Amino acid sequence: MLETLGIDMPTAFLLFLALALALSFEFVNGFHDTANAVATVIYTNSLKPNYAVVWSGTWNLIGVLTSSGAVAFGIVALLPVELVINVGSGAGFAMVFSLLLSAIIWNVGTWYLGLPASSSHTLIGSIVGVGLMNSLLSPDSAFGDGVNWTKVADTVKALVISPLTGFIVAGLLLLAAKAVLRNPALFKAPEGNAPPPPWIRALLVLTCTGVSFAHGSNDGQKGMGLIVLILVGIVPTAFALDMSTSAQTLDKIRAAAVVLEQRLQAPGSAAASASATPGDSSAASAGTAAGPADSAAAAAAPADSSAPAGAAAADAPAGAAPAPATGPNVESAHKTLTDYLRHGQVKPETLAALAAVNGFVNHDLQGVSDFSAIPAGQRRALRLNIYLVSETLARLTKAKTLPSQLDAAATADYQKMLKNVTNFIPTWVKVAVALALGFGTMIGWKRIVVTVGEKIGKAHLTYAQGASAEIVAFGTIEAADLLGLPVSTTHILSSGIAGTMVANGSGVQKDTVRNIILAWVLTLPCACCSGPRCSARACTSSCTYSAFTDSGEPWV
Repeated sequence: MLETLGIDMPTAFLLFLALALALSFEFVNGFHDTANAVATVIYTNSLKPNYAVVWSGTWNLIGVLTSSGAVAFGIVALLPVELVINVGSGAGFAMVFSLLLSAIIWNVGTWYLGLPASSSHTLIGSIVGVGLMNSLLSPDSAFGDGVNWTKVADTVKALVISPLTGFIVAGLLLLAAKAVLRNPALFKAPEGNAPPPPWIRALLVLTCTGVSFAHGSNDGQKGMGLIVLILVGIVPTAFALDMSTSAQTLDKIRAAAVVLEQRLQAPGSAAASASATPGDSSAASAGTAAGPADSAAAAAAPADSSAPAGAAAADAPAGAAPAPATGPNVESAHKTLTDYLRHGQVKPETLAALAAVNGFVNHDLQGVSDFSAIPAGQRRALRLNIYLVSETLARLTKAKTLPSQLDAAATADYQKMLKNVTNFIPTWVKVAVALALGFGTMIGWKRIVVTVGEKIGKAHLTYAQGASAEIVAFGTIEAADLLGLPVSTTHILSSGIAGTMVANGSGVQKDTVRNIILAWVLTLPCACCSGPRCSARACTSSCTYSAFTDSGEPWV
């Protein structure tokens, strides 16, 4: 089996360790975050604790299995681009291990204290910290380079706005329910251990189900993105590309690649001008993408066995076009696009490098109707080229700096097809994450539930308050899921309950709320600081990993 995956025993052990760490994060996430979903049904006597946590865990599992993956790769987009590209290197694994360890340590600590802090804040803080440490360790980088600050800003906005939304909207929903619904039983606190009336019980179970499902579909994805990154780094033969991609899709990608290449190399374009500039190393990189007019020259160019993808004609699939010229120019093109993704500054050589790398994608897919036809050793290199083209096009489009000769709609379709080839989540990964999240919910729920149910408000939670907080939490999380933004179930639901307490005139326990807010405020900076410390320690032992590989080449 190991031979099929293209790995040896030490590498298999590293794979097992990395997957265990990622699943441990989801397990902790389950009893740390998902416990919020069951607090209302437990403290309103709608379900007994054992039944509630099993029910919630089951719907978390379903939420993970039906998730889109948008949040998963939104988390990956926060990582420094050079570490994503070189995830199979020692530094790449130091990054993954350190951010997961940092997140787990903080989550377990806040759970032990009974503080409903955010796993999302923790993970994102760790990612930012690792990115900052990476910029310090890179000799050619300024402090902060490589962190996707635009994506970080979008994520932080979502994490800040979502609890405010929970607090305000849940309070308003409770007031609206009081004005519209005249049944006084809905606004009473439970009496002893007696369950609520059947229709109220059904409403509360339904809202608990919705929050549990939404939590699984959003929070469950955060670990999935990191697991896929680990698989790509260690087992590129099987996971570098989506092997289920259809022949029809590959035909469309080839056709779109040809169109992009021709338009980028059109006379008068920036890419064509850069490639025509003599004595410019960036121009040389543009020349690696052979357009239709250059096919004869490309065929005559000597092959270089060190080329990243499709370098030797002998290794290309049957019917493939001649390989573009390769060598240092290929590395130059990769470096140019990587620098663009780090800094966001379009230079004349950027479009030339884009044309070059796109040319390799086009070449390597010639005559290919199934990714399994591509030699295993070339798949990770093809993934690198596809990733760079896809991310560069996405960045150019978002920044509104797409070259005028490119059709925006056609380019967006091409970028989406390329993205789907590399951004995929195997079903077994979803199942593993779902089980870890579900089991975590069933085991460690009590500490957080006590805080949410007893210590936020001064009065006992009423049926209407529980339902209002959970309805708002479900709606907010689902909206964030559609937008691909990671939000905190903990923040939204805790804020929603506090909002209903204020709206109901019950008041909140200031000491508890102060501690919760303090934990929220400290989570990002503490995780940001602990991530680099773990990363620095891991980097000192990254040389050990090099003994596991046959060469110093990064696995992409």
